[in-house]
Amino acid sequence: MKIEHLAVVKSLEFDIRQRKLTVFHLDSIEQIEQSILELNLGSKHIFTESTQQTNFAENTNQKKLLWQVLIINFAFFLIEITTGIISKSMGLVADSLDMLSDAIVYGMSLFAVGGSILLKKRVAKMAGYFQMTLAFLGLLEVVRRFLGFEQVPDFSMMIYISIFALIANTLSLSILQKTKSKEAHIRASMIFTSNDIIINIGVIVAGVLVHWLQSSIPDLVVGIIIFLLVVQGAIRILKLG
Repeated sequence: MKIEHLAVVKSLEFDIRQRKLTVFHLDSIEQIEQSILELNLGSKHIFTESTQQTNFAENTNQKKLLWQVLIINFAFFLIEITTGIISKSMGLVADSLDMLSDAIVYGMSLFAVGGSILLKKRVAKMAGYFQMTLAFLGLLEVVRRFLGFEQVPDFSMMIYISIFALIANTLSLSILQKTKSKEAHIRASMIFTSNDIIINIGVIVAGVLVHWLQSSIPDLVVGIIIFLLVVQGAIRILKLG
């Protein structure tokens, strides 16, 4: 999103695991390189060479699959925030915001399939500020609960809902893998969903510890970790603007 609007840029190919970007472009690289350096990701230019490639195909099935995972994540955002409030679990509330942030990422990915750069950046900025606001409100609530005498959360609801969320994220990952795409927004969505599976397991473990220790501390600790991850994701999204 930082460079694809440049007139000289024709296509981008990402190898996220190797942290490598291939830019198909015309003319010099100065403007491209400067825009990438502004992201402060420790980038460096490797080499430039000429190519005869002119066709850059796009997976027409991406939109359908992205809509599926967006609906799954948004549905579980609603389920987890509702059950999190009922069960008094900050872990579930935090995980619901993580699900919401994923739904936002998938929405941005839908815009990336043929969307305009100006619209993408506006959506990204709105999403980033919205995520950050919700995460900070969540962190304030965690601090309030640490200082107060809150009731121990309902561990059984924490565990059951997190198991269902784990199944949902596993399903989302399976759907994304069907695209067999190497494009950046699809690869990034796979990585986010893989991380969510780890978070779901963390909330399940926290639920077990809440029951074992009869304390809300494990739930609050997991909540803090997830809220901080949401803030980190929001900052990265805002850097794209």
